[in-house]
Amino acid sequence: MSSSKRAMEDQPVPRRILRAQTMGSLGESNFDSEAVPSSLAEITPILRVANEVELQNPRVAYLCRFFAFEKAHRLDPISSGRGVRQFKTALLQRLERENDPTLKGRVQRSDPREMQSFYRDYHKKYIQALQSAVDKADRAQLTKAYQTAAVLFEVLKAVNQTKSLEVEPEILETHNKIEEKTKTLGPYNILPFDPDSANEAIMCYPEIQAAVFALRNIRGLPWPKDYKKKSNADLLDWLQIMFGFQVRMHLWLLFSLSETNIKN
Repeated sequence: MSSSKRAMEDQPVPRRILRAQTMGSLGESNFDSEAVPSSLAEITPILRVANEVELQNPRVAYLCRFFAFEKAHRLDPISSGRGVRQFKTALLQRLERENDPTLKGRVQRSDPREMQSFYRDYHKKYIQALQSAVDKADRAQLTKAYQTAAVLFEVLKAVNQTKSLEVEPEILETHNKIEEKTKTLGPYNILPFDPDSANEAIMCYPEIQAAVFALRNIRGLPWPKDYKKKSNADLLDWLQIMFGFQVRMHLWLLFSLSETNIKN
């Protein structure tokens, strides 16, 4: 690598979005990274990963939150959604407070190197170590690890793009393998939709099949004009986007659908 490219890599991620763009009145002490406005639901998994890796690597957690902030700003640049301005202001305040301390505690010489190193370590510790497990609890952990790794890769890619760097072929290959695995995952954590669940007995029950079909039937439902619908979007996604329903409501709905089909 040339000395000029290495020097560019060594610089911290610039804070391109200014406080003036998101000014509000919510204090830092009231900020909860999980209390995301319904219109910004897409950034919730990113913030959850930031919380998950906080103790292991505060700089990676910071970069995840920075990525979430940029994505929130793209989703609602003028902060017109309910609670968006206050949320973005609180998140920006946290980023401003944590940038310097996490930068000083960075292990690698640059943010791209820090993300790459952490991604490799995470894959080795939480995916490779669990892939041979046969225990259902371990398989559930593996499913969660796949989801976390997918978020980490998106953050890694964004950090690299900031420095005009390509993702290393080794990491890209690892991500592609994980992506292939996650295609077999379903979004319903009440059922065993992990990579080894195709032959689970519970999936053969007619009432379970009917419940899953009902959840996937979203024909004719109105979606917000500015919402980019996922290819595997379902009724739970629609309820969350339109009414801000949380996961526990999702579980209750699936139980209700199953009970209804059993009675009928």
